[in-house]
Amino acid sequence: MRAVVAVKRVVDYAVKVRVNADKTAVDINNVKMSMNPFCEIAVEEGLRLKEKGHIKELIAVSAGPAKSAETLRQALAMGADRAIHLKTTMRTDQELQPLAVAKLLQKMIEKEEPSIVLLGKQAIDDDSNQTGSMLAGLLGWPQAGSASGVEISEDKSALTVEREVDTGIQTVKLALPAVVTADLRLNEPRYATLPNLMKAKKKKMEVIEADSLDVDLKPRLEILRMEDPPTREGGVKVADVDELIDKLKNEAKVL
Repeated sequence: MRAVVAVKRVVDYAVKVRVNADKTAVDINNVKMSMNPFCEIAVEEGLRLKEKGHIKELIAVSAGPAKSAETLRQALAMGADRAIHLKTTMRTDQELQPLAVAKLLQKMIEKEEPSIVLLGKQAIDDDSNQTGSMLAGLLGWPQAGSASGVEISEDKSALTVEREVDTGIQTVKLALPAVVTADLRLNEPRYATLPNLMKAKKKKMEVIEADSLDVDLKPRLEILRMEDPPTREGGVKVADVDELIDKLKNEAKVL
């Protein structure tokens, strides 16, 4: 039994993003990039399932520009067995959108025939939280989103997944093959050590041009304008409740 884990290269979570001069996109020139945190959790869960003997091979897949190979190398250094890079020049934060990514992943899943597909529940650049659900729909597979716990049955025919929902934890059982998207509390990802980073360079990475897969990658959404959030103004002290209410009503206009 094998598993596929999808990973995405995004602006590092610790970087304060800025909008470019023409207000069309986030400026990613000379900005630190890293693996999407939710994707790291998905990779870690795949590794833990492998260590438990549930799966024999973990395949990392990423769609993006040439430097997405660095993100795949990180997944390989964490312990993934091999990688597939779906190469494209499209910006992955706004041009290569969830439906196109889901269709690209569908092609790879039909080729690799995994029993489990793991993804982060969302990427921190577009926050769409759509790719996993769209992929499950395209495949016709059951899906458990926002997973905080994953267990495979002894006969490896089903998954029991704990899901984080608004009212608490929901436990669901679904037949394999299935799609699972990882939430923050699923696990704590391991670090990719320097020796493993060196070993990752020897692991196989297949590069496939995304345009060659006969998938319509055309964006469905158009970004009209992007702006930095307004600068927060300093606070003021008020003498009494009446003055506070007056400012909230007439200045802040929230009452």
